[in-house]
Amino acid sequence: MEQVMASIPDSENAQVEISEDKTEEVEQFKCRVDEIFQKVDELEQRVNEVEQFYLNTSKKQQSSSKGSSAGKERDKERHVPSIRKQHQDASRREAAAAKRMQELMRQFGTILRQITQHKWAWPFMQPVDVKGLGLHDYYEIIEKPMDFSTIKNQMEAKDGTGYKNVRDIHADVRLVFDNAMKYNDEGSDVHLMAKTLLEKFEEKWQLFLPKVTEEEKRRDEEEAEARLDMQLVREAAHANLVRDLSNELYEVDTHLEQLRETVVQKCRKMSTEEKRNLGTAIARLPMEDLNKALEIIAQSNPAFQAMAEEVEIDIDAQSESTLWRLSFFVNDALESRGKNKSKSKSRGGNNNNNKRKKEICDAIAKAANKKSKKTSS
Repeated sequence: MEQVMASIPDSENAQVEISEDKTEEVEQFKCRVDEIFQKVDELEQRVNEVEQFYLNTSKKQQSSSKGSSAGKERDKERHVPSIRKQHQDASRREAAAAKRMQELMRQFGTILRQITQHKWAWPFMQPVDVKGLGLHDYYEIIEKPMDFSTIKNQMEAKDGTGYKNVRDIHADVRLVFDNAMKYNDEGSDVHLMAKTLLEKFEEKWQLFLPKVTEEEKRRDEEEAEARLDMQLVREAAHANLVRDLSNELYEVDTHLEQLRETVVQKCRKMSTEEKRNLGTAIARLPMEDLNKALEIIAQSNPAFQAMAEEVEIDIDAQSESTLWRLSFFVNDALESRGKNKSKSKSRGGNNNNNKRKKEICDAIAKAANKKSKKTSS
């Protein structure tokens, strides 16, 4: 049988290889942690968007809390249309409303013909010949000239510049007569003719007005219904988003737990001397960092109350993962403190913070003393 000889590297080379392996492993952990942090940032932004949506929705509901309870129950039971169907319904609704308004304007045209066929309507059929009649002050008095030929052209316009609402036509017809009465003296023939035709026009308009009001009411109801449908669509979309966010947050928690377990498995046990040095280092932390160190302990020990008036910290009782997290944090905090200390000098500090820090440091020492007594006995 042929023997296979394997060369055994010397201890120095072996140490380098192990170091390189560890470095690569650490880098992999860093990459995974960075990816999780990036994911968390994205999720946080999406959560803020959802929160803002529901906050705005709540405000709208409070401002428009009118209506019967039966109506609100019907709103809850409404079928939520899809976005595509929402747009299709909106297009059909707008087309139907435009068609009904065209019919109203056609009927209004009958009233308009009755007025324009009156024997006194001839002064108002064409634009005023300002230059021919020498009316030099006409444009100073009349801001917006109007006549029936202009109204007719706008009613028949096909390029989208025509009237969209019968009330706009009514306003321009009134303007024809108002301009005439405004420019011509009250006792003049033109003023009298305009006043008489305006009265006849308003009588006919009052008879026609209920149809206009009914159509406007119908359009308002349809628009309110469309807004409600759109709100339901948005709420349904955000409900799906909340569900997806919940699933993704669960996945992030799972990944973090897996990383935590992996780190715990990779951690070697901390020596007694290292634990002692860690306790000493914790006692050197400024108050702000000391509170953060207590929070690290509380994360792995729910029974530990970091903000309690009295705390007792037993370094030996902490899990290996907690000890190493504390070690990394303390080292970073003290290193950062050393850099900042060279830039600025202390200005006295806060007496309450100093008192709190002394109590925590005494608690660490007290726990260590208890442990040493038990060991010696």
